[in-house]
Amino acid sequence: MKIATIIGARPQFIKAALLSGNIKKDRSGLVRIREVFINTGQHYDYNMSKKFFEELNIPAPDYDLNIGSAPRAAQIAGMMKKIEAVLKKEKPEAVLVYGDTNSTLAGALVASSLNIPLCHIEAGLRSYDLSMPEESNRVITDRLSKMLFCPTLEAVKNLKKESIIKGVYMVGDIMYELARKTAKIASARSSILSLLGIVPKRYTLATVHRQANTDIRQNLKSIIDAFQMIDDVIVFPVHPRTEKMLKRFGLWSTVKKMKNVKMIPPVGYVDMICLEKNAAAILTDSGGVQKEAYFFKVPCITLRDNTEWVETVKSGWNTLAGADTVKIIRAYKRLKARKAHPDYYGDGNTSKRIIGILKKEGPGK
Repeated sequence: MKIATIIGARPQFIKAALLSGNIKKDRSGLVRIREVFINTGQHYDYNMSKKFFEELNIPAPDYDLNIGSAPRAAQIAGMMKKIEAVLKKEKPEAVLVYGDTNSTLAGALVASSLNIPLCHIEAGLRSYDLSMPEESNRVITDRLSKMLFCPTLEAVKNLKKESIIKGVYMVGDIMYELARKTAKIASARSSILSLLGIVPKRYTLATVHRQANTDIRQNLKSIIDAFQMIDDVIVFPVHPRTEKMLKRFGLWSTVKKMKNVKMIPPVGYVDMICLEKNAAAILTDSGGVQKEAYFFKVPCITLRDNTEWVETVKSGWNTLAGADTVKIIRAYKRLKARKAHPDYYGDGNTSKRIIGILKKEGPGK
């Protein structure tokens, strides 16, 4: 069975690393899966892309489309044109996409136009905020998918509300599986804490990259103002887009002068897991990071007004504060670890479960 996997952004490299590795190792049954890797190049910065291929032992892509940065519509159009050429050449029996990026949507639209069965990993997530590009990306992708691999029961329920029942599988969260394995590696290999001169549970980790926060000056300034009002050390890996907008809005020098903020370049996955696991608290607008905070039992403040990971909020481990200085500081002062920590994300065997379903059910069957 030939499957074309389309990736293009940091979270997808990480998820693909685990699933692809297990596809190569799999020798069960009579069916073998051959995977063709297509990297759109949505994340073109070295620390956001190639570093992850090297660190996670992901083979070089069979096709690197080098799309790079562009306005959303232009970026998706550029991806679609190049993806279509590859799929026509390779003639896969299925297309596999991850998450909710522009690469996800571009792959889904081309697969649909060529009548190639589409498989969506992380199906069924909803923030119910269509002003977010990620929300429309995931909704459309789910509508076009033949096989929908859900990370949580909440995701299954979301699809049922939209009358999507056929081809829906609750498989658990592939990020949970990888985070558990990487945490062990990070403990032995990562030296990021000593390099930064920080002590476990004596710092806060912060990430900001969503366009709704980076591209609106008041939102970005409100988040930075909150950083300044926090007494604790804040480790702040700066996304390329965030750096660009901080400089454009005249906020870069302000952050650099903050004695409590350690601005660092984006880090690899192993170092990021180390930073997350050892943080006392996490401030983020990333869906993946807020979920990883939950994995490691680290209290989190989400710098958005909504989240697709609603379980983390219901359990009390995650607080929605938006880009509001007052709400962020209020939530920060109330942060604490909870006793209850429900198992929302499966048993850590997601990748093998997906492979088994692909081989048994088959996107072409």
